Amino acid sequence: MFIISSKNLLLKAQREGYAVPAFNIHNLETLQVVVETASEMRAPLIVAGTPGTFVYAGTGNLLALANDMAHHYNHPLAVHLDHHEKLADIQHKVMAGVRSAMIDGSHLPFEENVALVKSVTDFCHRYDASVEAELGRLSGQEDDFIVESKNALYTHPAQASEFVARTGIDSLAVAIGTAHGLYRAQPKLDFERLAKIRAVVGVPLVLHGASGLPAGDIQKAIALGICKVNIATELKMAFSAELKRYFNEHPEASDPRHYMQPAKLAMKEVVRKAILHCGCEGKL
Repeated sequence: MFIISSKNLLLKAQREGYAVPAFNIHNLETLQVVVETASEMRAPLIVAGTPGTFVYAGTGNLLALANDMAHHYNHPLAVHLDHHEKLADIQHKVMAGVRSAMIDGSHLPFEENVALVKSVTDFCHRYDASVEAELGRLSGQEDDFIVESKNALYTHPAQASEFVARTGIDSLAVAIGTAHGLYRAQPKLDFERLAKIRAVVGVPLVLHGASGLPAGDIQKAIALGICKVNIATELKMAFSAELKRYFNEHPEASDPRHYMQPAKLAMKEVVRKAILHCGCEGKL
């Protein structure tokens, strides 16, 4: 199989000072676009899916498609479980062949978060699957879970150090001012906090909510230790906007093999720019 863990991808990015983009896929077309573009640019790639995506597409279907594309393009892929919250769900998908998982206990009290994440790490590491966890909470929406901005919490550096040591995770998602979904105003990232976290945490750091962030902010975050950048909303917006435009101009269209092509090209530009912003072209 060409389905791999994300651990070595991120450790290499950490050593060499770039980030690996993790694109949330939602259908066949999204998966085709991200794999094809990453292959053309020889860029490392993480293909991510929320629980809702795996329910929609089917775990076996997604893994079969990803594995076939990885062979076709000779391009190993990390298929990643994004924002999963249940140990049993992760166990099922790891046993099916997934080798990269994010367990999200960020909504729990600290000790409960530690206990949940540790149980996932203990299981996943037996199967050479990497584990990402989150400390602090991003505002916005991921699947059906909504966090209001007033309830968003930033990651505390000292607590982050303890969290990583006690759970044994392979990467840590930090809350420094980003959000899921669309930004209503220009976000102000807490780069000082990120630098303090980097100083006390040795594992690769992850930035969620990167859709819509200025390239300069992404690159500054990478310089301060971010090794994985999550992108979801930008892909969905590009896809849906171009699909709507095409149908407005061609209301008679009925063949998805035709009307999907402009939407795929719009997503391809998002993927290309993200790879360039992450500085990972040619790093595979």
